[in-house]
Amino acid sequence: MRQVAKALFRKTILALPAFLFIDAGSVGAASLPRIVCFGDSITAGYGLDSGQSYPSALGRQLEKRGFQYSVINQGVSGNTTKDAVARVASIVALHPDVVVLEFGGNDGLRGLPPNITRANLDQVVATLQKAHIKVLLVGITLPPNFGADYIKSFDANYKAVAAKYHVPLKPMLYDGIYNLPGTIQEDGIHPTAKGSELIAEHLMPQLLPLLHK
Repeated sequence: MRQVAKALFRKTILALPAFLFIDAGSVGAASLPRIVCFGDSITAGYGLDSGQSYPSALGRQLEKRGFQYSVINQGVSGNTTKDAVARVASIVALHPDVVVLEFGGNDGLRGLPPNITRANLDQVVATLQKAHIKVLLVGITLPPNFGADYIKSFDANYKAVAAKYHVPLKPMLYDGIYNLPGTIQEDGIHPTAKGSELIAEHLMPQLLPLLHK
């Protein structure tokens, strides 16, 4: 009977969406201040095992530095900035101290108009700030085959939104990482476990000023 109960419990846990779990889950994490990583498949940890996403790595990096925060992974594969607008109320409901906002890649890959992406990012940041939540905006860029003009307009979205709302910006998530061996999966898009660790490390200069020990 006990084995059946264990099996049912395991089946139930595996059926739950991954983004419902707190990645940096130490005992008493529910009472800690929260950082929510809000994004798409890069945040979700697409293609990686549990504990290998960059939010998981972020939790470990912060713990090493003496910061006591629970890091909540709210990444959903395939999400666009339109989905971010639809989901932002659920992020506010988590009452985070800080949100690491990583969206836009899927907009670009679908060739959506950059002004639509900018308007959506604008709305998400405005909603978070209205709820007195600190924001770290994280940008991404596109492969050269999308054309110089489109890429320029796409990249400008992040700088424009960050400047408008006076939030810190990591302009390119993979800056200093993409060309390093073993950091990107074979799809050329998503980070490996090694890449996730480096992303977390490279976010520290923008993230740490938003935190307290």
